Amino acid sequence: MDYTPKPEDNFTFGLWTVGNIGRDPFGEPVRSPLSPVELVHLLGEAGAYGVNLHDNDLVPIDATPSDHERIVQDFKRALQETGLCVPMATTNLFTDPAFRDGAFTANDARVRAYALQKTMRAIDLGVELGAEVYVFWGGREGVETDAAKDPVESLKRFREALNFLCSYVKDQGYNLKFALEPKPNEPRGDIYLATVGAMLGFIATLDHPEMVGLNPEAAHEHMSGLNFVHAVAQAWEAGKLFHIDLNDQAFGRYDQDFRFGSVNLKSAFFLVKFLEEVAYAGSRHFDAHAYRTEDYNGVREFARGCMRTYLILKEKARRWREDPEIQALVQEIAADDGSAPVWNGGYTATKATTLKDHAFDRKALGARGMPYERLDQLTVELLLGAR
Repeated sequence: MDYTPKPEDNFTFGLWTVGNIGRDPFGEPVRSPLSPVELVHLLGEAGAYGVNLHDNDLVPIDATPSDHERIVQDFKRALQETGLCVPMATTNLFTDPAFRDGAFTANDARVRAYALQKTMRAIDLGVELGAEVYVFWGGREGVETDAAKDPVESLKRFREALNFLCSYVKDQGYNLKFALEPKPNEPRGDIYLATVGAMLGFIATLDHPEMVGLNPEAAHEHMSGLNFVHAVAQAWEAGKLFHIDLNDQAFGRYDQDFRFGSVNLKSAFFLVKFLEEVAYAGSRHFDAHAYRTEDYNGVREFARGCMRTYLILKEKARRWREDPEIQALVQEIAADDGSAPVWNGGYTATKATTLKDHAFDRKALGARGMPYERLDQLTVELLLGAR
């Protein structure tokens, strides 16, 4: 099989991913910074389709207007030279000390206003570069102590900010959707709206919920011990899977952002299987980082590895669907002998009466074995290359 990525695979990376210089809380950087232009060329060499950005990993926060213009023009030229596009953009509302208490939920009204200003300018930049999805990760939107903020008031502030920005996008005539990215903790002790389910509930309260969806991330769900495939499926079923961040990490750890599929291979398989079977048409965005041990040759291999693993698992999903023994088990599990009253398709009074009067064989129901062990073992054998 040829696992070379193609543009139609929609594989994207952020400047902050391949541009990670390897600093951590216990160690200094191990890689010299590359310019955005150099990072675009690195991704082009690796075979990516697109590159995404925070505002300040392209244009420094203190850049002059002339610096801004020069940097953006150089970036556009690099995009043309490599054929890469910019499908998504986002704002950095967490690095600068001004956001130490959050951005949209900060107690200081001046900080909240500055966050709106910064975001509008970053939206303008993203749209200029072609982005049609805009992600919001509220990395500082939370607390270390509940003495600091009223959670109800904080949600009101967050809602007010998103309503404001939705109206701004509509007023400008931009073709742009928002995608909210939930995370339970880190860098804040507790981040508001920590899960996909919490975000879905919040989106329904906005003035323009049709404009706002989700950007679930594998590592963020795994941090809290949750099943990422289920979270993605919930977002998809609600029509809110606007973007997705692919990476990997051990359950319950801090945000490790490992190469996609490098830790939980079976979970990655079922995620790829789901995305391909529902024909998800958005970007497959790798929000991951190379090991700190690597130089930029290793970073390039990391990027290729993310894409190659996805394509291998895509092929494994096809084989799973076509494997006769696996599919025989799937059909056996889902088999319906027609003996139960039909209640699918919604409520009617007749269905309710029929169902209440039906005599179920409770012992027979409890005695039926489900061949999930065999089905799972065959799945593992397929992933291991034994079938």
